[in-house]
Amino acid sequence: MSEELKIRLGTPADEQAVLELALRAWEENGIRGVNPEKMLAMIKPALYLWQGLVGIIGDPNGKIEAAVLLRLSQMWYSDDWMLEEKAIFVAPEFRRTRGKYVKGHARTLCDFSKQVADDLNLPLIIGVLSNHRTEAKIKFYENSFGPPAGAFFLYNVQTGHENVTEH
Repeated sequence: MSEELKIRLGTPADEQAVLELALRAWEENGIRGVNPEKMLAMIKPALYLWQGLVGIIGDPNGKIEAAVLLRLSQMWYSDDWMLEEKAIFVAPEFRRTRGKYVKGHARTLCDFSKQVADDLNLPLIIGVLSNHRTEAKIKFYENSFGPPAGAFFLYNVQTGHENVTEH
């Protein structure tokens, strides 16, 4: 029998584990160098539920299997609030667990993000910025969110650990 993955809200106690997962995400999809302090400046307020939140799959004080960082933001031309996905990442060892669950980790995080946007009555901006398995990721997001509203282009850089340098 399949079971549902459980998502919990991240708390300040999750800071180190979320940072470790974020660094793994950077290794896979990062553009240029990494600054862990800057990552924490985006993550930490959300762990206190200040202008955002972190949805986590994984037990408290245990290994985080997957997470999504959602922050409140505004477009450069508007005072209206929106929900912006800053990062969504499933640890590689948990990407093939779908058969055990009704939905896989990534689908569960996407559905959670939509539910948060619905609960807050805010638009959600979420997307794919990657040079690796891009078409498959876009197709997955189209199945979750509908047709894309544009595209990203990278000039003179690729995503991923082969193309980044640490600070």
